[in-house]
Amino acid sequence: MPTSRSAATAAATAAATLLSLFAVFSAADFPGNISSRRPQHNLSLCEELIRPSGYHCSEHTVQTKDGHLLGLQRVWSGPENLTSEPRPPVLLQHGLFMGGDAWFLNSNNQSLGFILADHGFDIWIGNVRGTRWSHGHVSLSEKDKEYWDWSWEELALYDLAGIISYVYLTTNSKIYYVGHSQGTLMSLAAFTQPDIVKMVDAAALLCPISYLEHISSPLVLRMVSIHLDEMILAMGIHQLNFRSDVGATIMDSLCDGHLDCNDMLSSITGKNCCFNNSRVDFYLEHEPHPSSSKNINHLFQMIRKGTFSRYDYGVWKNIRKYGSSKPPAFDLSLIPESLPIWMGYGGNDALADLRDFQHTLKELNCKPQLLYLDSYGHVDFLLSIKAMEDVYDHIIGFFRSLGKSSSY
Repeated sequence: MPTSRSAATAAATAAATLLSLFAVFSAADFPGNISSRRPQHNLSLCEELIRPSGYHCSEHTVQTKDGHLLGLQRVWSGPENLTSEPRPPVLLQHGLFMGGDAWFLNSNNQSLGFILADHGFDIWIGNVRGTRWSHGHVSLSEKDKEYWDWSWEELALYDLAGIISYVYLTTNSKIYYVGHSQGTLMSLAAFTQPDIVKMVDAAALLCPISYLEHISSPLVLRMVSIHLDEMILAMGIHQLNFRSDVGATIMDSLCDGHLDCNDMLSSITGKNCCFNNSRVDFYLEHEPHPSSSKNINHLFQMIRKGTFSRYDYGVWKNIRKYGSSKPPAFDLSLIPESLPIWMGYGGNDALADLRDFQHTLKELNCKPQLLYLDSYGHVDFLLSIKAMEDVYDHIIGFFRSLGKSSSY
C-alpha cells in the first residue's frame, strides 16, 4: 500500500505534468501571476475582439447531432450588407485548448481572420464543444460527466460536420477550410466521410496532424510515458480547465519556485522563431479554453500506438461498439483525389513531426501543395509576426487560384 509521501509525490508529479499542457499558451519568460490574468468574460467573441477592431460580426448557433450547442461567428469587412457582392466562404477551425479567438490575437495585419476578411472572404469561425464560445447542450450541464464524454472523433464527425453544413446551407456555397493543429486532425478525419467532404471546395492545413507516432516534445512524451491521461480519467476528472480556481492556483504555485517555467513553449511545441513574447499577457486573457480528458486520452493513444483511428475503449467494448477488437482506422485514401489541399509545415515543429507528416502524405491520393518553413515551430503558423508574408499570402494565393473571388 502506498505511503502518504509516495501518494503526495505522485500527486505532485501529476500536477506538475498537467501544467505542461497549459504551457503551450505561455511565453519564454512566463511573467506575472496566472490567476491575475484570468479575465471576467461577459462579452461575445464579436463584442470582445471583432467589432472593436472595425469589422462586421454576427453570432450564430449550431446544434450537433448529439445535442451540443456550438458558437459560430461570421466576420467580414467592407459594406455591411453581405448580399451586395459575392464573397467566398472560409471556415477557420482552431486547435487544442484554443477557441475561435485564436485567429484574432495579433494585430489586424498579422491575424489570419482579419487578413482574409480584408481580402474579401466571408469568414466563419468554428468553436468546438467545451470551449468558452460553445459551452451549451440541449439537455446536459457542463457539470455532468456525460457532457465531457467526447474526443476529437466527435469534434470531427459531429462538430465539424454540423458547422460545415450550417455554413454551406447559409451561404449556398461550398466552403474553403483552414485548420490549425487539432483543426487539421478533425478535417482529415471528417473529409474521409463523403457526406461532409462534398460541401468543401478546398482546404489549407497549418501544422497537419493525423499520425503522432514520432512526436518529439519532451514534456508531452513524459506525460504519455507516465500515462497521465489514464490517471486523470481514473481520478474521475472529465474536464481539463486551466482557468478554474484550482487549476490557476496549482499553476501559480508550481511556477513560483517549484517548477522551471522558462521556455516551456519550446519544450511543448518546438522552437518558435517568430512568436511575439511581448503579447503573452494578452494571449493569456483569451487562452486556454477547456477540453475533455477523453480527448487527451485519445491523442495519447495515437502517440502510443502510431495509429489514426477511432477511440480505443478496450477489447470488449470495442467489440460491442465497432464489431472488432481494435478501433477502425480513418482511411486517408478516402479523401477525394479531386479535393485541392494546401499544407504548411515547419522544421521545428515538435508536435507535427516530419516523419508523421510524410506518413500522412503517403496515404493521401491527392497531391497537396506544400509550404515548408525550416525555422517555424507549431505556434508560428498561427501567431508569427511574419506569418503574413511567410504563410498567409500563400493561402490567399491558393484560394484565389481556384477561381472563386470577391469583387471587394
